[in-house]
Amino acid sequence: MSERSRSVFLAALVPAVLLGGVFAVVHAQNAGAPAIRAAKWSDPATWPNRKVPAAGDKVTIGKDQQVILDVSPPALGGLSIDGKLTFSNDADLTLTTEWIMLHGELEIGTEPRPHTRNATITFVNNVPNEDVMVGMGDRGIMIAGGTLNLHGNRTHTWTKLAATANAGATSIQVLDASGWRVGDEIVLASTDYDPRQAERRTITTIRGNSITLDKKLDYMHFGKITYDVDQRGEVGLLTRNIKIQASEDAAQSYFGGHIMAMPSSKMYVSGVELNRMGQHMTLARYPIHWHLVGDAKGQYIRNAAIHDTFNRCVTIHGTHNLRIENNVTYNNVGHCFFLEDGIETGHAFVKNLAMQTKCHPTKPCAPTNLAANGELDYPYENRTAYRRESWSGKDTLLPSDNTVASYWITNPDNSFVGNVAAGSDENGFWLSLPEHPNGQFLNTEISRNTWPRRTKLREFRDNVAHSNFDGFMFDRNINVDNTFGLAGNAYLPKANPADANSKSLETHFENLITYKNRNGGFWGRGELFVVRNLKTADNATGFTMSSGAFGREAFTSLVVDSLFVGETENIGNPVTPEEKAYGRSLPKRKIPDFPIRGYEYYDYRVDVANTTFVNYQDNKQRGAGALSWLLFTSSGVTTENTIKGAKYVNSKRVYFPKIDTRFDNDNRGAGAWQSLAIHDLDGTTTGLGDSYILLHDGENDSVATDNSCKIEKTWNASVCKGDVGRMNIGAAGGGGGRLGGRGGGAALAGGAGAGAPGVGTPPGLGGAGRGGAAAPGSGGRAAAAGRGGAFGGGGGTPQPPVVLTRGGDEIRLRGNGATVKSGTEVTVKTERPEFSISLSEMELGSWVVFEMPGFAKADSAKQQDSLDALRKASETSYFKDKDSLWVKVVVATPPAVPAMPLQQQASVRVSR
Repeated sequence: MSERSRSVFLAALVPAVLLGGVFAVVHAQNAGAPAIRAAKWSDPATWPNRKVPAAGDKVTIGKDQQVILDVSPPALGGLSIDGKLTFSNDADLTLTTEWIMLHGELEIGTEPRPHTRNATITFVNNVPNEDVMVGMGDRGIMIAGGTLNLHGNRTHTWTKLAATANAGATSIQVLDASGWRVGDEIVLASTDYDPRQAERRTITTIRGNSITLDKKLDYMHFGKITYDVDQRGEVGLLTRNIKIQASEDAAQSYFGGHIMAMPSSKMYVSGVELNRMGQHMTLARYPIHWHLVGDAKGQYIRNAAIHDTFNRCVTIHGTHNLRIENNVTYNNVGHCFFLEDGIETGHAFVKNLAMQTKCHPTKPCAPTNLAANGELDYPYENRTAYRRESWSGKDTLLPSDNTVASYWITNPDNSFVGNVAAGSDENGFWLSLPEHPNGQFLNTEISRNTWPRRTKLREFRDNVAHSNFDGFMFDRNINVDNTFGLAGNAYLPKANPADANSKSLETHFENLITYKNRNGGFWGRGELFVVRNLKTADNATGFTMSSGAFGREAFTSLVVDSLFVGETENIGNPVTPEEKAYGRSLPKRKIPDFPIRGYEYYDYRVDVANTTFVNYQDNKQRGAGALSWLLFTSSGVTTENTIKGAKYVNSKRVYFPKIDTRFDNDNRGAGAWQSLAIHDLDGTTTGLGDSYILLHDGENDSVATDNSCKIEKTWNASVCKGDVGRMNIGAAGGGGGRLGGRGGGAALAGGAGAGAPGVGTPPGLGGAGRGGAAAPGSGGRAAAAGRGGAFGGGGGTPQPPVVLTRGGDEIRLRGNGATVKSGTEVTVKTERPEFSISLSEMELGSWVVFEMPGFAKADSAKQQDSLDALRKASETSYFKDKDSLWVKVVVATPPAVPAMPLQQQASVRVSR
């Protein structure tokens, strides 16, 4: 909740009396004694003067009174229920009213005996701008201490296609149509990149699991398990026998109905259809909303259909322990399943299906995300002004709603099992965590003692995200004003969330499926993420993980026992000329040659183990690669991002595209991109165990690549054996910026012997240290490089460029850093008057020799009397000849455990 909303509901926490209006108020009889029997609405004896309520009346059912609605009354001016109103199950009934104020109980069916007839409540708005009870607004069911019992008889709410339904088809095959009926309205989810390919149809006949539709399908909806990825499109049921809705005028005004439960209220809702609900651009006016209820254990919404709404789907605010299960949502505006302030815990989200989640009723999104430059509608230089408008525009309720999510998660202490995000304009699942709960809880004691970014994720498994921009987004944590950054604070749960120094905990994501997302299948920022049995297919990029602790933890992420598929049998619905020529839809229509990639490495320690890559091959349309790197990044990287136990089927194993600013979202110099490295632990990727994959594209080649390396031209990479680490050339005073050392990770190197996992070993990645068995507790080799510049450094006054020469090849240093291999001799040419050289991420005793024409002095180095003596030296030394200063930098400190971002294993300052 934003700053403008914090005071809206304070008064609403205090019980208030419904004030009389100018209209007649009709009360049920109340003689002051308990009712002997329930009275019928149609019975004149139930009402004063023996008159049944007339059109426009404001009706009150008195305390201790029970009324059975046995007829459909004329449209009312309002209904207050202080006693109990029960819908008869003997007839189809409609109740039309301006609003319902519920202090007592409204019952349509019970949990053991669901309602079997049709019951419809319609909210009109003939008297606009009423505030029925302070802070609760108008046109809805406002519950202040009352109980809402709605129990319809539809429990089978969604299924999947059993076969592909082609465009033009008038029938579909589903896995299970039990309980569905002729006349029911259903929705077929998009199974392509465009979430708006979801289609609503009416059932005309049913034979078993074969359904005939009222009109042809406009799009193909895929219905197969392809390459072991389940892409059978979902089919959701919208029809329920209990319907709560606003009248049709809401479709133009976007001012729909709402259901709001205040403290001490109770809602038990099942088998209900919510249509034209939610009031656009109005806080706290949502289709169904638990507001500051506190512990709501036992309450739920399940088996519901929530569609064509104007302000979210299910909102949970200051409430705990609900069950949100088996609900279907379609064509909704704003974050759909919405945990509001970050205080909400203990909820179980189980087997919900969200389709076509939109930023606005009619307008396109103006998102704040990491889109490729080639698909932006504004120049990169205008990004700050664009984001400000995105967050504060007049059509956005909260800043994040312009980057809308089907599941908006602000506290990880909740369970998400078996849910589907089947088509959001932007995010499918978005874990966006405040430092402390905000909104109405900002600066309260309970907020100060709650730490969402350090709280363990309760459960997250068996979820599916497809047809979104980003499928699973676990980053971009919100600030107190609900704005958010695209980098920065991260998620790292602690054994004691209140103690940042307590033990760090792993976060487990299991059995996720993500496909047909226009950007990323999975993006995370944090530490100790374990992602097991991930299946990702047909995404622009399958997986990217960013560090949050920058080397202070054992590892950032481990993807294990997973599957990445570049392209499947699901060709989608080609629309553009490029797509039609290609024969399938493309993830980025504005840049149809965007290179698809499976696993995208990024900063700090990320590992991949026992994972299969399928169908990543170049073609005339675009490049492809199973493994790659976050395109052209300028943020920190490490040489110890690893791969082990990989399998490749019809796949180019590695691909580093040549720099093309249309493809990336960075534009900050691509310094770190030049120094990328992937450590192949067992040779299953390169054919060479304990080898390094380095950039070698003819423009940004690594100085570590020598004649002993294997050049993989189609990868734009070299494969090198030996000890590969980092060199940094930076300002004279500081050793060149943020650098990391080894240690703190797993014993992962592919040397001989069967080592036990070291300290901090990612699960499933135990192994030997380089050259032999890892000593228990040693931690093996892990590395961390810094952020900024190439992998550190950067900032300050621009320095003259640095050119590195090795074997006659010149390499211009981007930023301040580069990969380097032990035993290399490098010439450094620059107009700088002085600078420092540092080595990191290398083994004890590793060395590099630097020749620096025009330089004369080297601090903290031993002088040698000949070049031959220098080369034989076992400690950092220098030799000055007629034209050049020669320096041999020797790593004299062992890898740190854990690796720290600023660690330099060897450093020397040189000057003219």
